[in-house]
Amino acid sequence: MTVLYRPRPSIVRRDSGLYGYERALARRGLSPIAGVDEAGRGACAGPLVVAAVVLRTEIDGIADSKVLTPARRETLHDRILATAAAVNVVVIPPQDIDTRGLHKCNVAGMRRAVAGLECDLGYVLVDGFPVPGLPAPSLAVWKGDQVSACVAAASIVAKVTRDRMMTSLDERYPQYGFADHKGYVTARHRRALAAHGPSPHHRFSFVTVNSVMRSEAGAAIGENGVGAGVA
Repeated sequence: MTVLYRPRPSIVRRDSGLYGYERALARRGLSPIAGVDEAGRGACAGPLVVAAVVLRTEIDGIADSKVLTPARRETLHDRILATAAAVNVVVIPPQDIDTRGLHKCNVAGMRRAVAGLECDLGYVLVDGFPVPGLPAPSLAVWKGDQVSACVAAASIVAKVTRDRMMTSLDERYPQYGFADHKGYVTARHRRALAAHGPSPHHRFSFVTVNSVMRSEAGAAIGENGVGAGVA
């Protein structure tokens, strides 16, 4: 008779600190633990960046990237890269997002980010939603970047990597202000799109960009005298 072993369940309290999940999993022998998160999901320009991080030691001051100042994110990003057991970053260009869809690209990017980690994993914590096909047991954690240190670390790495890419892109396309809004929809970004049209780095499948393209197409048809006045 075969007896299946099931580890005793752990209860992780929300007030147990940012390392609560990692400590509970480590007590069950489920280490190393990878955290996975992305940056740029809601932007209408620029890539989607996914990061997977396995922390070696606890890092003071680590937190959800969205609540940190840019300078603090940069400092923590460099410290994570210097001390982590493993880090992997996947960059998904806008063209792939337009072709395959945002969510499919996000899930595939998370799988690739975890698969590229140079260590055997005991567990994976994913921010937000389940990701099938991972090489270790996993858990989707609601607002994981706020309650799990390794997910927060992944959010910092993804955010800083993407922000640096958007700042570099701003040097090539200064008319859009990418260094300021990082490709997200703002009033300035809308005005730039209306004035200049989309760049090759915009996501043409997103409604904000697509509406500009439809407006440009409608204006061109009207000027040519063909189909003028048709909505």
